[in-house]
Parts: sequence; structure tokens; C-alpha cells
Amino acid sequence: MTRGGSQDKLDGHCANGAAFNSRLWEHESHCFPDTRVDLLKQIISWSKDPHGACIFWLNGIAGTGKSTIARTVARTWSDQKRLGASFFFSTGRGDLGHAGKLFATFAAQLVNALPAVRNYVYKAIEEVPDIFERGLSDQWTYLILQPLSNLKGPPQQQIFILVIDALDECEGDDDARLLLRLLSDSVHVNTIQLRVFVTSRPETQIRFGFRLIPEAIHQDFVLHNISQSIIQHDISNFLRHELHLIQRENRFSEGWPGERMVELLCQRAHGLFIYASTACRFIRDLSWDPEQQLSLLLQDDYVGQSPTRELDVMYTKILTHSTIRSEQLMQEKKRLSSEFRRVIGFIIILFDTLPVTMLAKLLGLPPRTVRIRLHCLHSVLDVPESDESPVRLLHPSLRDFLLDQTRCSDTQFWIDQNKVHDDLFVNCVKLMTKHLQKGIWVLRLPGTLTCEAEDGVVQKCLPLDVQYACRYWVYHLQRCNIKLYNDDRVHQFLRKHFLHWLEALSLIGKMSDGILMVKLLQSMLTVS
Repeated sequence: MTRGGSQDKLDGHCANGAAFNSRLWEHESHCFPDTRVDLLKQIISWSKDPHGACIFWLNGIAGTGKSTIARTVARTWSDQKRLGASFFFSTGRGDLGHAGKLFATFAAQLVNALPAVRNYVYKAIEEVPDIFERGLSDQWTYLILQPLSNLKGPPQQQIFILVIDALDECEGDDDARLLLRLLSDSVHVNTIQLRVFVTSRPETQIRFGFRLIPEAIHQDFVLHNISQSIIQHDISNFLRHELHLIQRENRFSEGWPGERMVELLCQRAHGLFIYASTACRFIRDLSWDPEQQLSLLLQDDYVGQSPTRELDVMYTKILTHSTIRSEQLMQEKKRLSSEFRRVIGFIIILFDTLPVTMLAKLLGLPPRTVRIRLHCLHSVLDVPESDESPVRLLHPSLRDFLLDQTRCSDTQFWIDQNKVHDDLFVNCVKLMTKHLQKGIWVLRLPGTLTCEAEDGVVQKCLPLDVQYACRYWVYHLQRCNIKLYNDDRVHQFLRKHFLHWLEALSLIGKMSDGILMVKLLQSMLTVS
């Protein structure tokens, strides 16, 4: 294999959008000026200390600003030429939701950040051609650890940092724990000083993973334990800035909305930056009067309990205001509630994002219906103007809220994830049954490679909704808790379309995923 071939193979196994500065995260925020000052100083100080811990773990509950901090320090280290690589996990965004491509992505970024390591990485790919199908331990060893350890010359004094954001969004508890154990091996790299910056919620599996690592190897910082006065000061600064922009955009009188309103919003935030940013998006929504939006948020129902309680109240207000009105007839409310739970349920459960047109096909609804349901939800969803761009959650806390019946007590909005997975599984099988057939891609010559296809040819015969169905139907089935048996829906589909399905996976470059799905299907089989 040529070195160019090694690079192409490495690039082909990277997760798109993983890096902090990728197009996917372009409009996500960084720390607002004069906020998080002491914490940022502490993180930067750790990253420069030659005797510092190998891993810095920044943990905090949902909405406390972990990803914003991660983007901010990653930008700083990138500007200083000290960022080795970054990977921002994100549930529901394809390869960003699991660890399968983490180390390939790290390796691809490292060969650019440290050109001296390039040849060693490419050599590993040549000598271990199946490296990308191997487990995480082998990928870490051959793609990262050994190439770095093989660097020639005196040890470099400069410290390079790997950034992993939202480790709690990595699917698979075992993988999260394994990653922490592997990353702790960075301390054994003698040719350079390698550090790892990790953010996550304090989930049980991650806390347990850190307990298995010697304390001297990691430094922990609990974000939600910062002094409440400091957090409120930072949130207040953010709110003043955002509300001032809204005041200017709407030509309100100078000083709008007044100190009392800012203080009330700050109290409602209860230390959660996601509350403040979502509230500002809701107030700014061009479909409504900002003063009425602000008044709605500050209605006298302040409960002063846990941070999530305030966030839950706000989400309920936004959803009620945007989808279902009190003056509507009961039959109309039921219809709107059903459409909301179906459309939003699909969006928050999907393993990858889809554009509106493709989402509508997967839902089995007219695109116009989907657009209407999404039209008033810009404060909680990224709904692009173009039907060809994917719809995304603005923050995973909305998913947490809608799937938790103890938090989302309004049955008009609560989403039963088992039912949604079941619906998605059924719709995926229907789509594949309709579209998959022998020779779905008409080849000009036998033996033609997928990579030789003209741009758009594969997508023309396999639209994104069908590609999604092929890649993820088994995983939706798995989460339905359905056992397989002879002559059921799955059996009938595979009996007729198994080879067509494999051909489709091959065309979209996901044949290795098919092997894993077949094994998963086998594990679910009920032997009678």
C-alpha cells in the first residue's frame, strides 16, 4: 500500500465533524468574555505544568457549560499549536455517538499537528491492514501509542493535549471505561508530553472508570460546585449582553428590559447556562413579540427547587406556547400532541441527523406537516432554512427532559422511547422493502469500485432516508426489546432482501457495520 493509500484509508475511517473547529460546531458558543475566568486559568495552567496530572476531568450536570469550555480551551491550544486532536461526542449524530472512530480521528489530526509522527502512523496502517476493524485497544496501541513512542530525537518539552468532550454521550458504558483506561497510558509516552482533557456528566460508569485509574494520573474539577455567586455573575453578564442585542434589534428603549427582569431570569437559570441561552433564543424568536416571550418566561410560578426543575418548567412553557394552545378544541390538541410526539420523538431518538425532506419520508408524513411542526421550535431545535440541511437538537438536555416521565409530567409532550424505536424499526423495514432490489446500482463494468462512482450516483439510488434505514434498523430493533422468531417481520425481510441490504451497505461504505448487525441479530434470535 502506498503512503497516499494509507492516508486515504485513515481519512476514510474518521468521524466527520468530530473536531472542535469543524463546520458542525461553527455556530456553537465559546466562553463569553470575562466569564469562567478562574476556571479557564486553572485549565490552562494545568496544560502548561510539566508535572501536572495526565488527565484533567471537567465534570458537571447537564447545562453547566462543559462543551462551551471545551471549545474555548481547544481553540486556545490550537492557536498555541499545542492541540494534538479533539473529539466532540454527540448522541444522535452518527459516528459522533460512539467510540468506533475515535482513535482513527485522533490519528488523522495528530499527523497534521505533529508531522514527525506521520510516517509511523502510515506504517502501522500498512503493517496492520485490518486495524480499523480491530478493537479500541489495538487501535490505540498501533495508531497512537506506538507511533508517538517511536519518535526520534530528544524528548520534546512542549505539552500536547487531546480533547474529548461529552464522554457521557459515547454509547456503551464499557467503551467509556475502556477509553479512560487506555488514555491513562498517555503517561507512559516519553518522547513527548501528552495530556488529555475530558468533559462529561458525572455518570456512574465514568466515575467508576476514573476510580480504576491511580489518583495521581487524573485531576478532577466539579463544575457545578463552583461558587453560586461566581456562576450567577457569569450568567448575568451573558444575559445582559444577549438582551442588549435583542433591545437593539427591536429598537426598544435604552435599558430594556430593566435590572429587575435580568435578575429574575438569572434566578430562574439556577446556575444553568443552557437555561440562559435557551431563554434568550426563545425571547429573540422572530415569530413572536419579545416582550410577550419574556413575560411568559417570568410568569409567577417560580418553584426554587433543583436546577433541572427550572429548566423543565421553561421547556414546558416553550413547548406549550409553540405547539398547543389552551383555546384549541380537545380533538385538535390531541392531533397536535400526537404529531409533536411523533416528529420530535423521531428527531431525539435518531442515531444520525436527517434533513426535513428525508425525515418526512422516514416518518411517512408530508414534508409540509413536518415543517409546520418544527416552525415554532427554533429556540430548542436547529431548524435550517434549507430542506437539505439536517435538523438538530440544540442541547441534549431537551432529549433528557422529553424522555423522562418524572420530569416531563405533561403527557402531551412526554415521549415513550420504546414506542419510538419500534415505530422507527417498522418504518426502516418498510423503506428498505420498498427501495432495495438486486443491482440497485447499475454498474457500467463488473468490478467497478464504489469510490469510482460519479458524485451523487450512490445518493440517487440510495437516498439518505434509505441509507439511514440500512445502517440503523437493527439498532432500533434492539431497543424495542423484541425477540426474534421464525417467519416474523425481520425473518421475512431478510429472506427476501438480505443480499440487497448487504449490497446497499457496501455501496455506502458500511459493510463492516453489516457484520456487527448480523451478529447482533443472531444474539436476539429466540430458539424455539
